[in-house]
Amino acid sequence: MSQTTSASVERNSSRKRWTATDLGLIAVFAALVAASAIVPGIPVGALGVPITLVTLTVMLSGLVLGPGRGFAAVGLYVLLGLAGLPIFSGGRSGLGILATASAGYIIAFPLAAAATGYLAALVIRKTVRNRSLLLFAAAMVSSIVLIHGLGVLGMMVNGKLDFTKAFIADLAFYPGDILKNVLAVIIAVAIHKAFPDVLVRRVK
Repeated sequence: MSQTTSASVERNSSRKRWTATDLGLIAVFAALVAASAIVPGIPVGALGVPITLVTLTVMLSGLVLGPGRGFAAVGLYVLLGLAGLPIFSGGRSGLGILATASAGYIIAFPLAAAATGYLAALVIRKTVRNRSLLLFAAAMVSSIVLIHGLGVLGMMVNGKLDFTKAFIADLAFYPGDILKNVLAVIIAVAIHKAFPDVLVRRVK
């Protein structure tokens, strides 16, 4: 292997390693998601699945950190909650949450952060104009496909609802999610302007 090729491989490998800064950001955003869950939620419908601020911080994690670190941050939050820390909405915790109607949403959170982060990385790398609109589209696509999709599935499995009733119940979350995604994009754009390498350097 030539020296040039070896150097290139070494540079690419170093980009993929997480630094102390990356680990710090993962911890900070995991704490941010947990803090957002402390704000009392609004139970919706007979199943009591709450409207919370968690989806705001989940999407913000992906928009700012990208797919890998966003998934890790939100995944850490979920794992700590399943392990027993009372950091889910309403102070809930433990594996029992997976038997509730909220299970689909909780499982979807790390996946949505990863998907949003992947799309956000493409937007930040390849666009200048209409960046905010494209980031909002990235957040909405991930939200609709993953959070709402798995949320409906969770209500069907654990809430014993048929698809139509679960879909109608899930519609109550859309207005709030649209507003939260708008706010997440506003915050993310401000962060990217202040710290332009926070995400772009991961995809160069």
